[in-house]
Amino acid sequence: QVQLVESGGGLVQAGGSLRLSCAASGRTVRTYARGWFRQAPGKEREFVSTITWSGGSTYYADSVKGRFTISRDNAKNSVYLQMNSLVPEDTAVYYCAVCTLAGALGCSHYGAWGQGTQVTVSS
Repeated sequence: QVQLVESGGGLVQAGGSLRLSCAASGRTVRTYARGWFRQAPGKEREFVSTITWSGGSTYYADSVKGRFTISRDNAKNSVYLQMNSLVPEDTAVYYCAVCTLAGALGCSHYGAWGQGTQVTVSS
């Protein structure tokens, strides 16, 4: 019912920066938070960052803490991921998701996903 479109991926050298965007459109969904995940070839999808939609509280995986910054624009129904000091290990397809069900420890269910945008970091 909701469409998520990621953009901003590309090829960047180590130490560089990229800014990912995710715009949501279509039917409205209950949004507790928006998040970013990534999946490298041959690896399981992993959590990167999330931001609560109302309060704007942010959370990061240890691997990206201090380098990535998640932000949101509620009016634009968009979420962003500023990625700095990129390293080859950041190479992955990055996915935007909408948390539609909150849980005691955070999000219980990400009910909508984008198709992903490729981020490639060369050494």
